[in-house]
Amino acid sequence: MSNQDVIKSVDESRTEQVHIVMPGDVNSSFHLFGGLLMQWIDVVAAVVARRHANREVLTAAVDHLSFLKPAHLDDIVTLCGRVTYVGTTSMEICVDTYVERPERNAQRALVNRAYLTMVALDENRKPTPVPRLLLESEQEKADFEAGQRRRDDRKRNPYT
Repeated sequence: MSNQDVIKSVDESRTEQVHIVMPGDVNSSFHLFGGLLMQWIDVVAAVVARRHANREVLTAAVDHLSFLKPAHLDDIVTLCGRVTYVGTTSMEICVDTYVERPERNAQRALVNRAYLTMVALDENRKPTPVPRLLLESEQEKADFEAGQRRRDDRKRNPYT
């Protein structure tokens, strides 16, 4: 059975990573380095994609990355990744980043959303088919349709 005959749910590859922002993670304003957050996002996306594809993956594109608010020293940062769209050999992964400050009883706040395109690789490091995606909720269907639109936009305008 080929990977294209396999259907996996979004929940099967959902991934969460948690960090406490430490002194070595911040700049002179005591805000989390944006580049470090980008690294964490890429790792979460890779784990999600590897869980979905059951094979090695690489990052092909970062479609959208917005820094809505900073994360500060001692904040808890939670990254939540999920598959939103799959093509033949590629997957779109959404990674949401939340910050919370428990000592101030602050609610968890969304500070970043990123969309990454990951490509599954075979033993020869060539793109290979990935399992299809089982869409179980209206939100998952909406995410899939939005992911398909983003993919179509990338194909029409690869440098925008």
